Amino acid sequence: MTDHLPLSRAAGVVAFGYAAFLALRLLQPEEAVMVEGGWAELRPSMVEYFACYGAAALAAILLFAVIIMGHVADPTQLIATYLAVVLLAAGSLGIGFAGLFTKTRWDHRQVTHRNAMGRETKLDWADVRAVRPNWRGITITGTSGHITFSQFHAGAAQLARHASTRARRNSETAAKAFAA
Repeated sequence: MTDHLPLSRAAGVVAFGYAAFLALRLLQPEEAVMVEGGWAELRPSMVEYFACYGAAALAAILLFAVIIMGHVADPTQLIATYLAVVLLAAGSLGIGFAGLFTKTRWDHRQVTHRNAMGRETKLDWADVRAVRPNWRGITITGTSGHITFSQFHAGAAQLARHASTRARRNSETAAKAFAA
């Protein structure tokens, strides 16, 4: 059933994409961007831009190929190509909504996160209880909610270290208060 699919070409595209991903990771800054009023802010990295816009461009090219060559190509190839278009477009939208169009910033009092739809979550540093990695990035959990941000953002490691330190300090303070 898959004899007619260009799997070697697809493997080449995946290998090239992974090589580009690794090269762009080398260019990613580790420090957050300092903005007005003493706030530090996460910024999307080149990896996220490449993944989002590269997937969208590849989906557009493949869709163009399906439209132009649809009348002469093998139906199995057309279905596989169309499925790839749908998956690439969905991946591009997911990366855009989860990474590119969000805003995460923090100062000495709180951390705030605004998602792509405009919903804002604020956590006071005194309320931070845990910091954990997950499949979408890193999640900071507090008593009033949680914030998830991409580990690929510039400054993500800095924010994760700061949040881990605050969570550890908060648990030590809570343990001392409970013991007294």
